[in-house]
Amino acid sequence: RRSILDNGKQPELQKTLTPLMLWGLGVGYVISGMYFGWNLGLPEGGTLGMAIATFVVIIMYSTFTFSYTELACSLPKAGGAFIYAHKALGPRWGFIGGMAQNIEFIFAPPAIAFAIGAYLNTLFPETNTLFFAIGSYFIFTFINILGVQLAATFELLVTVIAVIGLILFSSLTLPHFEWSSLQQNALPNGVSGIFKALPFAIWFFLAIEGLANVAEETKNPQKNIVLGFSRALFTLVILCVVTYFASVGVSGWQAVVFPSGETTASDAPLPLALSQVPGLNPNLIKAVVAIGVFGLVASFHGIILAAGRTTFEFGRVGYAPSFLGKIGGKTKTPIYALIFNMMFGIVSLLTGKTGEIITIACFGALTLYVISTVSLFRLRRDYPKMERPFKVMAYPFVPLIALVLSFLCLISLAIYNPGLFFIFLLLLFIPFLGFEIFLYKKNKKTLSFS
Repeated sequence: RRSILDNGKQPELQKTLTPLMLWGLGVGYVISGMYFGWNLGLPEGGTLGMAIATFVVIIMYSTFTFSYTELACSLPKAGGAFIYAHKALGPRWGFIGGMAQNIEFIFAPPAIAFAIGAYLNTLFPETNTLFFAIGSYFIFTFINILGVQLAATFELLVTVIAVIGLILFSSLTLPHFEWSSLQQNALPNGVSGIFKALPFAIWFFLAIEGLANVAEETKNPQKNIVLGFSRALFTLVILCVVTYFASVGVSGWQAVVFPSGETTASDAPLPLALSQVPGLNPNLIKAVVAIGVFGLVASFHGIILAAGRTTFEFGRVGYAPSFLGKIGGKTKTPIYALIFNMMFGIVSLLTGKTGEIITIACFGALTLYVISTVSLFRLRRDYPKMERPFKVMAYPFVPLIALVLSFLCLISLAIYNPGLFFIFLLLLFIPFLGFEIFLYKKNKKTLSFS
């Protein structure tokens, strides 16, 4: 009996990605979180509350990333969490883990597209923000369709530019850093603000796990995935800490949330921070804004790439319409999955709700983290002789920390965002009911592992 891990004659992706490209993808998936989104947590937690939430999230991602690397090296398939959960916990949990992953990767790009529009709108105020956002979907979906090597090379280029942009931004703001700015209304909502700030702290690192979804397209994945994850995580932690203090330390957190004279939170915090630097040349602000667009594009483009692989894998194994599991004959890319995700993302864009979309993406991510870490423990127990080119250090303590923190963050988000949690559950379990009724009961044998 054939396992879903055995592709047989199913379409296969080409192995073209190198360690440098993996670093570019890992940092690129996430780097937009430095340019926007995190500032929406400041009205909730203030400087101190957001800092505590970010510290907890850094520990969670550090422990989870190395746990997830073990899974990615052991089962280097495009499905990522879906594949790990299916093998460890069975088809039902595999489907739920895969759907959580789909929700994360499909909902994250619309939030980033909003920010692309916001940044470009500061350069071209006469053009509607939504026009830029929708246009971004068409452009970068097309680049992904053309081929993974082209997509990854482009991703590496824009990621390097985005990192340079953050270095430039920090060099302009850190000379004006003052500790007193961090103390202004540092915890406006008390301890509860820390929990309310969690989804926006998660946004600093959300989607780094997308590296696992290109394992099937990586040269020597058992070695290079480890290098990609570890180097990307180290880079992102440094950028997160520096960007946070360089932004808030100029004039306090309110200055990077609300534009002057407005009460609506901005999707472009770094330009707001630069506007507080006395005597700064306006052209430098425009330069950082222009470079910031590259940072947003890096994540937008990279997550589109990863999302295409998760949707593709669902179609390839029969968990979604089969056309989603087809690849282009010449490009060897999941064309139909990419187009499907684009259409869904554009519909999400029309809601105009950046913060809410970020939170729903975080629900998907945290559910993925919990299920994946449980899968790691189960695979260690049930498949002790499975080839593991990389093993997470200090087992079982490191994955246990990742599991506990992921679960606590998930519960916290649900408590403080009950309406959005309900929407997330609908997005998760309506497809699951369809899976249960139309697929699982009719295909128990073919969905089992040999």
